[in-house]
Amino acid sequence: MLTPSRNLCWTYFPLAYRRLCIRRSLIHQAAFSSSPSKAPVIPLSVPSVTQRDSFLKIQQTLALLHSPLCSTSIRGLPHHAQGSGVMELKEVLQILEELAPLSLAESWDNVGLLVEPSKPKPVKTILLTNDLTHAVMEEAEALSCDLIISYHPPLFRPIKHLVQRDWKQRLAIRAVEAGIAIFSPHTSWDSVKGGVNDWLVGGLGSGHVSVLSQAPGKALHSHKLEFMVNSADEVQSILEELKACDSGTALQQAACRPEGSGIHVSVTCCDSALTSSVQTLLRHDTPGSSLSILRLEKPPLPGHGQGRLSILDQPVTMETAIQKMKSYLGLSHLRLALGLGHTLESPVSSVAVCAGSGASVLNGVKADLYITGEMSHHEVLDAVEKGTSVLLSDHSNSERGYLTVFKEKLAVRLKEAVTVAVSTADRDPLQVV
Repeated sequence: MLTPSRNLCWTYFPLAYRRLCIRRSLIHQAAFSSSPSKAPVIPLSVPSVTQRDSFLKIQQTLALLHSPLCSTSIRGLPHHAQGSGVMELKEVLQILEELAPLSLAESWDNVGLLVEPSKPKPVKTILLTNDLTHAVMEEAEALSCDLIISYHPPLFRPIKHLVQRDWKQRLAIRAVEAGIAIFSPHTSWDSVKGGVNDWLVGGLGSGHVSVLSQAPGKALHSHKLEFMVNSADEVQSILEELKACDSGTALQQAACRPEGSGIHVSVTCCDSALTSSVQTLLRHDTPGSSLSILRLEKPPLPGHGQGRLSILDQPVTMETAIQKMKSYLGLSHLRLALGLGHTLESPVSSVAVCAGSGASVLNGVKADLYITGEMSHHEVLDAVEKGTSVLLSDHSNSERGYLTVFKEKLAVRLKEAVTVAVSTADRDPLQVV
């Protein structure tokens, strides 16, 4: 928030400064004109009271601008308020990483920057889409787009050639030729707190929400090495050797206690130091023969992960749940499989959701209703037999609505000169006919 003195600087300065520049320009022209007879005439009459007041205000404003207070205020303004509003691609990528860290994505996924133009240029227009199709690419080209954020990665499997016979490769070639970058967040958006799955579970109203499959947090030390030594001197010597395996940064002594005729030592290390640490211990008889290696589980990251389960604050009937989700997803039709013993009047108190193809995440979860994009025939039958109803929207229809939510999140982090648009050409390939 700007202080009153900052407001004075930014409110009055532009007008006052322009007037002063015009006055100086006219004087400059008069003094250095090559044709003195044609030089503009500067009135030398005594200024009126109004003119004197205006000139005094200019002087006061310039004095204020040169004061330490105003100089500090200008430097302290947000970045987008200072410059021209130009943003480089790397700046936008940093913001995307902050909104949904790519480390949250599944190991099998292909996320991040997929296409990078050879010539850097400012990012002025960003297009959000669920899938990158030829229709969306045409839309991006018409908008002179600089960056496409495609929820699903258009490049997923390894590419051995870049040729025209494959439609996804054609899109990548068009993007490169047009100087358009392509970024895909996919499962990082699914997993992040406040992401796609949190948006989807909100379709039936508020409730107590929990994560079905917790995302693991970051852990510096991932292995525990336990071994025996004969004496305190040997402990010190071996620990020094282990620390030298990775400059002493990846090793941490966890415990050291007497046990029988020797000393039990426990240290933890990261993946990069594991091999060298084990080789060091194997060079010593007692530590090498008593060595055991344990892999440490990473602690869960609260609020992040795949799928959501909501215990609704206000239970609804199955029929009401259907109508709510139709409205929420902007669809005229959904596919329903009623669970064993359920009717349209049955209450729905708990709902489990997973955007996209959610059977692997929803399997075995106890809930009145599953909501996802798609499930196979046999997966639906399994859920129904267990007394859970299933509501299917088709794959991308369970994800696309989040683009509008993300647009608002992204826009407030970008500079004013950057435009964020949601594709109007993007749609699920399936429709009810």
